[in-house]
Amino acid sequence: MKLKGQDLPVALLSKLKGLEQLDLSGNMLQELPRKLALPSLKLLDCSNNDMEDVTSLEDLGSLEELRLEDNLYLTVNDEHKVMFLLPKLRMFNGKDISSTANHIRYVSSEILRKRVIGVWEKEFSLPDPLTTQSLAAVEKKFVNAACFQVKYGPSSLNDYTKWRVEMIAKEYLKSLTDPGEKEEDGTPVTPVSNCGTVLSPSKRKHCDLGSNGETESPRKRRTINDAAVPEASPRKSSRLTNVATTEASPRKSSRVQSTSQESNSNLSSPRKIVMNRCSAAEPSPRKSSRLQDTPQKPTNATASPRKAWAFETQKNNTKDQPMTQQGKHTATPKKTEIRTSRKATKHEVPQKPASLQPLHVLQCHSKEDSPEDFSTQLWACAFEPVQDTSDASGWVQTVATCGGESVCIIDCESGHVLKKYKVPGEEFFTLAWTTLLMSREGGCARSCTILAAGGKRGMVKLIHPRVNLAYGEFRASRRAIATLRFSPRHPSFLFTGAYDNKIVMWDIGGLDRDYNFKTSQLLVLEAGSVPLHLCLPPSSPDTHLISGCEDGLHSFDIQLSKNTQKRSGEMEIVFPVYKKKDKKNDYRTIDGLSFLTDDIIASKSHMQGSIYLWSWSSTRTSRQGKKKEVPAVILAELQWSRTDIPYLSLNTCPGFGYVVCGDESGRLWTYHITDLVRSNYKNGKPVAATEVLEWPSPVRPGVGPVEGPTINSVAMDPELHYLVALSDKNMAVVWKRASE
Repeated sequence: MKLKGQDLPVALLSKLKGLEQLDLSGNMLQELPRKLALPSLKLLDCSNNDMEDVTSLEDLGSLEELRLEDNLYLTVNDEHKVMFLLPKLRMFNGKDISSTANHIRYVSSEILRKRVIGVWEKEFSLPDPLTTQSLAAVEKKFVNAACFQVKYGPSSLNDYTKWRVEMIAKEYLKSLTDPGEKEEDGTPVTPVSNCGTVLSPSKRKHCDLGSNGETESPRKRRTINDAAVPEASPRKSSRLTNVATTEASPRKSSRVQSTSQESNSNLSSPRKIVMNRCSAAEPSPRKSSRLQDTPQKPTNATASPRKAWAFETQKNNTKDQPMTQQGKHTATPKKTEIRTSRKATKHEVPQKPASLQPLHVLQCHSKEDSPEDFSTQLWACAFEPVQDTSDASGWVQTVATCGGESVCIIDCESGHVLKKYKVPGEEFFTLAWTTLLMSREGGCARSCTILAAGGKRGMVKLIHPRVNLAYGEFRASRRAIATLRFSPRHPSFLFTGAYDNKIVMWDIGGLDRDYNFKTSQLLVLEAGSVPLHLCLPPSSPDTHLISGCEDGLHSFDIQLSKNTQKRSGEMEIVFPVYKKKDKKNDYRTIDGLSFLTDDIIASKSHMQGSIYLWSWSSTRTSRQGKKKEVPAVILAELQWSRTDIPYLSLNTCPGFGYVVCGDESGRLWTYHITDLVRSNYKNGKPVAATEVLEWPSPVRPGVGPVEGPTINSVAMDPELHYLVALSDKNMAVVWKRASE
């Protein structure tokens, strides 16, 4: 019947007081309507739906049997929630769960209750005077402290544990303030006084998935062991510092040289850092040496109620000047593909620039989840795509980040880490999102938002975050993977650029209900050097691919209708900065590349000190015959930092006409590109940045302000609600556009 939640008439159904069995299987329900009163209902079948939330089942307290099979997005956490919420439930998915359910309802709940009370007695007391506002503040801190500190059961149940801990903490605090109230076990509670304070613990969901269920062992980014993992091709010798007994990492190894450590299998929450208002009055000049101090554990009583380290957001930003601030590879039953037709889009760019304010600074890729880790480099971030408003697989304001051995899924508004995936010994350099079709019973298919991530092992990990599953992997190269890019026209087509100087086009196909998939290699492109960035022209994603490489920017013909399955570059686009070539630099390393419109590309070279805006179509048209080198048709040049640090990538937001690139001091150079800006451009005089967002000066408790790190990567969502910047010091900064 394909019923959705809004199709169920609550008032009408609630009149069926004697209804004992209800079959809602084979529909498209994401949750049951709230306040559905069916006091006699004993059996409910919601199998083969799209259920995402089970808490609405709480209203059906008389249920004794429940079926929820074939609901793609439900996890073991939801099963535990169901067993707790339904006190009479005996049969779940055809199995007797009486013993397990009683353990969850009574034994586990009592253990959690005692631990929550322990947090209160150790660190909290009731406010004096007791006001609604002060009580709300204490409740917020207490709940988040309990969620952060109380650990119980395996990491796969973190979501359920935090859900129950939050519930217990609120009930306990209510019992303290209202002597007539009793806790869930019916025992009156005597108020407990305490003179302690609480740090701001983090309230985040995170789940660890090793590649084979192994115990995760964090490593520092440093070497690539030829025996254990494929050796990564080193960057140019002038940018690498080698240690006598180790081999340099393929990326900025000269910035961090560390030794491997063994890991604690228990994952603690990522940290936030305090943003200091008083230090925001003047910019902090960058010192010659990077931050080397070992941070102390936070002891600040004013810390944020949610995270282990708190934030205070700067508000003195000014514009136009610097501011102070595994699965088997078996074939699917049938090949499925989503083919997106894309027309050239002309974005209506707002004439007024956006106002961005720092919202969170997160440490979520720490080795051993330590707040003292300021060395893990973060390399890539990308917002999850939302296909349309009805696509339940797209989370609003969700960004994926990678660095070290982990990939994180972060909610930008709250700063919570929704999911976290670890692969022991891996060094993730790149990631990319796509949407694939999963075949289901009855011949229908459901779209799933999939994340691909790759790094020094040369393996591509395939992750379905919504169901907390790293379902497969395949080897893309014997060397490290530098970049990934999915085709917008054929979402199952994945391009991988690796340190073997090759770009490979893969078809990873669709999925069956058991997450079986099959990969096939479609095309091999000889890049001649390491491909750092890949772009597909929005107007012709089936015919051309543009790659920013170590030795230049190259265009490739990727039409599959041609027989040649191994190809070299069709042409090389050259830039005016190449004329500055000297003994130290040839300016050919293209470490920033992104389309601003369907035709305009933003790119930059290492040590260029500026960013070019140039026309893809005009450049192609200007090519004479089969000439290999073609000068780029420059439309504008944007002034940027004169740093010698390589691989600081830029990004664009076509909907807002924005180009953003971080620098070596933690700043973000933002450019609002309008028709007026391009028309006023004169050769030889770069356009100044619209605004330079200063490093927000977070403070390490007991140590002081954190010096601005190098910003390796940035990402913006299509509506520019959020901007995320990743640093080489294990800090991810979330900026938010101020509402007008």
